[in-house]
Amino acid sequence: MSRPLRVVVAGIHGYGRTYLPALRELAAEGAAELVGVCDLRPPTPEQTAGPATPEHSADLGSLVAATGADIAVVATPLHTHADLAIRAMAAGAHVQLEKPPASSMAEFERITAACAEYDRVVQVGFQSLGSGAPRAVRELIADGAIGAIRGIGCAGAWSRDTAYYGRAAWAGRRTLDGMEVVDGALTNPFAHAVATVLALDGGEIASIETELYRAFDIEADDTSCLRVRTTGGTTAGAPLVVAVTLAAPEQRPPGITVHGERGRIVLRYTLDEVTVERDGEPPVTTTHGREVLLRTLVDHLAAPDSADRPPLTVPLSATRPFMRVLEAVRTAPDPTPLPADDLPGENGARRRVVPGITDIVTIAAGECVLFSELPHFPGLIGRPA
Repeated sequence: MSRPLRVVVAGIHGYGRTYLPALRELAAEGAAELVGVCDLRPPTPEQTAGPATPEHSADLGSLVAATGADIAVVATPLHTHADLAIRAMAAGAHVQLEKPPASSMAEFERITAACAEYDRVVQVGFQSLGSGAPRAVRELIADGAIGAIRGIGCAGAWSRDTAYYGRAAWAGRRTLDGMEVVDGALTNPFAHAVATVLALDGGEIASIETELYRAFDIEADDTSCLRVRTTGGTTAGAPLVVAVTLAAPEQRPPGITVHGERGRIVLRYTLDEVTVERDGEPPVTTTHGREVLLRTLVDHLAAPDSADRPPLTVPLSATRPFMRVLEAVRTAPDPTPLPADDLPGENGARRRVVPGITDIVTIAAGECVLFSELPHFPGLIGRPA
């Protein structure tokens, strides 16, 4: 395709703004141009600085049709993803869709069906899967660098406050106005952790166990753990555990550890960093590059010969295992309240901190067990704050 690909962005006043630097680079190269913005509010001049002023509309389908857009970036609230992606495809655009791709498996299947109906492609914004780090870990596993795999555990301890949950009507909700939202720790802030753990294994999900808790006064989970077992993956059925919290005393980079018979591999997916720790040897750390997902979609669509078209980095189909997990979280019982210390945050906001939670998520991920299987965790439930 000789002309620049036409791109519209939905949600430019939210997460969609993070796509603007890549769009400016692609525009400078003549590969793509921003021709439209879909948002309830018009874009600012700083957001749309360029040779031409993009069109603005609150209706994504009409905007795609009016601009002849080739790509629609959908970076809007979670529960709007499916409807907007389908409208964009029906109007003629391919889609760069933020994570999670949908708020239920039924909505995911609607998007999948629309791809076939309109002959469009969808790539999902799991940026961690665009890194070379997970690929390096899979290669190390395949080469037997640490022997047979005993399990994969991820620990995530972040600190949030009431302002985080007050930023939007859907924040921290399981449903909103009758629509599924599922804005819990596992399915939104730590969605990359879940998706990356599943990608490291690569097998078919055989079972899913969830334990959902909340320290904040919200509907969804803010402290959770998940155990998945698969068939045909790198772990040969060993447990995959993700243990996370948004009620930690301080923020720490999340870490995914592949536990092997002769050592371990630690992937810090937010840093694109891999550390190999073999028994009796000093640790070796490598840092890896990361692809820009919008660029890989542009490259895929711009290829003149479909036979030589580079594959999408995160096609919609690759996110089905993650959606299996999201569906398990969506249909699980409401989160159990946890006692927590009420502490001051910034600008009048309040923080909730569960005592000892950083150690709890670290041990659960290290031993590949659920919170309820730790001897001291059940005693926390029901304890006064």
